[in-house]
Amino acid sequence: MYRAMPEERFPIPAVDLTRLDPAFHRAVVDYSTSEAPGTVIVDTPNCYLYHVGEGGTATRYGVGIGRAGFEWSGRAHIAYGREWPVWTPPADMIARQPPLEKWRYGQPPGINNALGARALYIHQGNRDTLYRLHGTGEAHTIGKAISSGCVRLLHQDIVHLYDKVKWGSPIVVLA
Repeated sequence: MYRAMPEERFPIPAVDLTRLDPAFHRAVVDYSTSEAPGTVIVDTPNCYLYHVGEGGTATRYGVGIGRAGFEWSGRAHIAYGREWPVWTPPADMIARQPPLEKWRYGQPPGINNALGARALYIHQGNRDTLYRLHGTGEAHTIGKAISSGCVRLLHQDIVHLYDKVKWGSPIVVLA
């Protein structure tokens, strides 16, 4: 499940499982919800993302979430996704973290790109929320409130989720 992925455009190393709490390993679990199959639910208090399946099940992923002051919650949809996306930090992030100025016009795709192997773009109506579901190679950040608001999954998990989610799928981010 968390093997190396040399077949990727930018090879993904295996996850160092000593840096990942087993509670955050991907798993198919029983999950009771009134949301339709295909819905993505982010349980921010518990650092889990659920991709709702059929028959009262869901695939559960451990996630890293936005730190205090950078949280987002609500209903939206997955507008689209990108494999190995370019990352462009928002102006307010550059203002808070001046070293990011070098990426004002975009950080090229790659294993060290801030969005990682995949990104799923969250919109409300036709408006980009600027929040993403995206990859990370930093296993120690899963299960923590550490990001600037985005929901991060291990590279292997975002690749798995990306292959399952349909554009337009609802997303519910719980506070």
